[in-house]
Amino acid sequence: MQQVRLFIFVIIATLLIASVFGIIHDQITYTISNEYYTKFKFIQFGLIPKGMELQMPHRIAALIVGIKATWWTGIPIGLMYGSILFPLKYNPLLYRMYFKTIGLTFAITILTSIAGYLYWKFNLQYTEVNWYLPENLIDKNSFICVGSIHNFSYLGGVIGLMAGSLYLVLQKERLKESKQNFKIP
Repeated sequence: MQQVRLFIFVIIATLLIASVFGIIHDQITYTISNEYYTKFKFIQFGLIPKGMELQMPHRIAALIVGIKATWWTGIPIGLMYGSILFPLKYNPLLYRMYFKTIGLTFAITILTSIAGYLYWKFNLQYTEVNWYLPENLIDKNSFICVGSIHNFSYLGGVIGLMAGSLYLVLQKERLKESKQNFKIP
């Protein structure tokens, strides 16, 4: 029963952590390019019909976009980590192992987001992109910067999931070999 609680905890916690990441990420990128949101994301996420005005403060709308864009990433990440932890004999230290793993995952995602910024800074701002660019952009360069950061952040989530899964599997094997209180049933 405790393993089931741990599994459910991992999924719910990962959904919440992914949502918080999305909120912070989108508040930062909104600062870089509000047009990325007002002319693209707010429309994409159904907060305003195209061509109409937003009926809420932009920062609140960016917060909503951040949650909608990232909460779902907690599902595959949480399912993967929960599945790796589930067969271990229950020990409260498994929660600590989970938090180390999710910290690793989001650290990689943050670093990859920064790599997206650097990719824009040293490459994309000097080339033409083959992306959707709304008409009447005032600051096309900043829009592309935020697009690069966003694209890289999703890549970072995938890389973080792979690294976190590998970390958990290695920890699981280490615990199995050391025959501590963690035993595979």
